[in-house]
Amino acid sequence: MAEWRLHWLQAEGDLEPWRPRITAEIEATRDIISRLLTLPRLDILVQRLARAVIPEIGMVGHAYRRSLFALTLDPDNAHFASCLADGTLRRQVAHEVHHCLRMAGPGYGSSLGEALVSEGLAGQFVRVLFQTPPEPWERAMDEAALTRNFPTAAELASTAYDHAGWFFGAGGHRPRWLGYTLGYHIAGRWLATLPEPDAVQLVNVPAGDALAAWRTS
Repeated sequence: MAEWRLHWLQAEGDLEPWRPRITAEIEATRDIISRLLTLPRLDILVQRLARAVIPEIGMVGHAYRRSLFALTLDPDNAHFASCLADGTLRRQVAHEVHHCLRMAGPGYGSSLGEALVSEGLAGQFVRVLFQTPPEPWERAMDEAALTRNFPTAAELASTAYDHAGWFFGAGGHRPRWLGYTLGYHIAGRWLATLPEPDAVQLVNVPAGDALAAWRTS
């Protein structure tokens, strides 16, 4: 099995009391993914950073390249302990591993359309892997609202799009988590066209194919 090496950053505070559980959750995720895919070698940064997480779960992931992602954790967050225990950390890890795998293949992408597909595929990868419902950011609005807010063809093709605005609601011009929910539904429509879920296809499908499934459904 490919090596996943954990790097514990401590300048902002240590995670010593939670290290065994965090390590166990990461290793369990690695074992589950290995049943479906050939795993890459990965460096994983693990850091404690107050108020730099998704407030609803007390943690957040960020993929940097094909071999590196970070987990930021805030044990002082009121939801951290329950989310460490209920599988949320595993799902965060799997989401970021999908990003790393996609970065090693077709790439995350530089346009809004590609970003929507990459985030949506990562969310659907987690759903297939763990048989779990969508995360809060993947069900932030209903399909009618998604249709009203769906980007134009020019917006989908743009590489100068406002990522923070589309995905986090920064600036107040778009609903919070719009991009994640749109991406999850786009990837779900594409996935529904397959006879059965395929983990390799979930990593490598071209963004245009997934977007086409939304347009034609």
